[in-house]
Amino acid sequence: MSDAKHNIDVERLRRHYATMGLIRAFEDAAEQAAREGKVTGAVHSSVGQEAIAVGVCANLRQDDQITTTHRGHGHSIAKGTDPAKMMRELFGRAGGTSGGKGGSMHIADFSVGMLGANGVVAAGIPIAVGAAHGAKLLGNGRVVACFFGDGATNRGPFLEGLNWAKVFTLPVLFVCEDNAFASTTRTKAVTAGDGPAARARAIGLHAADIDGNDVALVDATVAELVARLRAGDGPMFLNCRTYRLRGHTAADAAAYRDASEVEARWQHDPMKLTAEQLQRLGVAESHLAGLRQAATVRVAQALAEAAAAPYPARATAFTDVQDVGAPA
Repeated sequence: MSDAKHNIDVERLRRHYATMGLIRAFEDAAEQAAREGKVTGAVHSSVGQEAIAVGVCANLRQDDQITTTHRGHGHSIAKGTDPAKMMRELFGRAGGTSGGKGGSMHIADFSVGMLGANGVVAAGIPIAVGAAHGAKLLGNGRVVACFFGDGATNRGPFLEGLNWAKVFTLPVLFVCEDNAFASTTRTKAVTAGDGPAARARAIGLHAADIDGNDVALVDATVAELVARLRAGDGPMFLNCRTYRLRGHTAADAAAYRDASEVEARWQHDPMKLTAEQLQRLGVAESHLAGLRQAATVRVAQALAEAAAAPYPARATAFTDVQDVGAPA
């Protein structure tokens, strides 16, 4: 990680670190709550991938939109979703982002342009493409960022979505979080060719391939790509090489990979790298510790509020459902 390379804005990088810390604190708390049985259903941690969410969303307007995956807490927070409302959603309580009826894998917050997480691999791609097509028809200058993992590149919606976006020159940024695993399988063991960026280039997209754990690099790269999108030069593709530091879910011990491999990858943890970079730029560790502590306190408050919140009223069970009417 080169500090001179990106012409670093120290205050902007400090804000990135604070947001990454908030995501990390939320993920730690959500995983623990799941292990304690307070959160039902699967919880997929994005620990180790925070720099991608923060670096991308820092370049988006509030009315820009994103789609995400089953591993979507970090993207939601980076886009502006209130962690307290999201924690209520995980707990299945009233006041959650989807009224307590969506849970971890279906976070959505239209107020900040977060169109929804999705438990179906690659399903966010056609949703993002549709949103981008709508933005182009409306001429509102909006762009859409679509997050997905490298495992999604083997799914049909990947080809279909990128092809449609290219044919109609849509303002969509495809962001592949290339974290080396598709669930419990190493992606390279089941994926032919030279990787996600090569597949995107084969369809004619401009594709960048970068270190996704370098938040300053992600930020700078996305700034250029989003500017091109707003100028009508879309779609764009960004492959962010990273590593999933935890298991596929909170219940996954990830015994399919050596502990030494994971330990080595913790040395490239984006939180660690960004802290070291900020210290080189003159920010004291005590200040960084204060940012981490503030995130921990905020998430602890969100946990307490979620645990104390009521469950949704039974009368709301059939609201927000697309149907012809209430059951007889």
